Amino acid sequence: MSTLICNLPAQQVWVRREYLRDHIDGHGEYVPGVWLTAKSIPGRAFYFETYLPTYGAIYDKLPISAFVSSPEAPTPDLPLGELQFWNAMSTGVVCVVKQFTASMTWQIRPRLHQPMKGTYVCTLDNYHADPDGVDYSTSETPSEHKAYNIVELQNGQFAAYPNNRCRVYDTSLTPTEPLVPDFRVSTQYYQVEAEDTARYGDTDAYFYEEGEL
Repeated sequence: MSTLICNLPAQQVWVRREYLRDHIDGHGEYVPGVWLTAKSIPGRAFYFETYLPTYGAIYDKLPISAFVSSPEAPTPDLPLGELQFWNAMSTGVVCVVKQFTASMTWQIRPRLHQPMKGTYVCTLDNYHADPDGVDYSTSETPSEHKAYNIVELQNGQFAAYPNNRCRVYDTSLTPTEPLVPDFRVSTQYYQVEAEDTARYGDTDAYFYEEGEL
C-alpha cells in the first residue's frame, strides 16, 4: 500500500491568497498558516496541506510557490519551476530532518538566478512503497533518485531542492574557501551478497568460522 502523504514540521507560513481563490482574485494578500502534511503524486509538484488559524480551516493541495515566510512579495519572486526542480517521483514519500545540518547555512543554486541562502526545514524523499505493485518510477534508481530539501530562503520563499543543487556551510567545519565539487552521478547498485562471497549457508557453525567448537 502506498503512503502518498507524510507529516511536516509545524512550519509557520503565509499563504498567497490568490492560491486560496483559485487565482481569480486575492493577489497581493496573505493569510497566516501552519504546514500540516505533504502529498506526493508522481508527475506533479509536491502538494502542501496547511492549517489556516484565522479561518479555523484546513486547505490542501497547494504547491510550494503558494507560500512565503512573511506577508509581502519576495524579491526576486521565483516561479514554481525555480522553487522545485523535479516533480514528485512516487506515491511513497517520507519526511525526515537531517539534524546534523539543520542549523547550518544552506545555499541553493537556481537555474536562472544567483545562488540564494536560506534556513533548512526538512527533507522529502520518495521510495517505492508497494512491493506488490509495479515500480514504474525511478525513485530507487541511483542515477535518477532525488531528495527534496525544503529550505526557507532569505528572499521570503520556500524551495525544494536536490542535494546536487545545495551547498551547506558550517562555521566550525567548512573552510573559508570550500572546494568546488567535481563529483559524478552515482550509477552503481551496491550489495554485499554477491556471487563471489563465501556461502555461509554451507556451514552450521555459529560464527561462520572453520574449526569452531
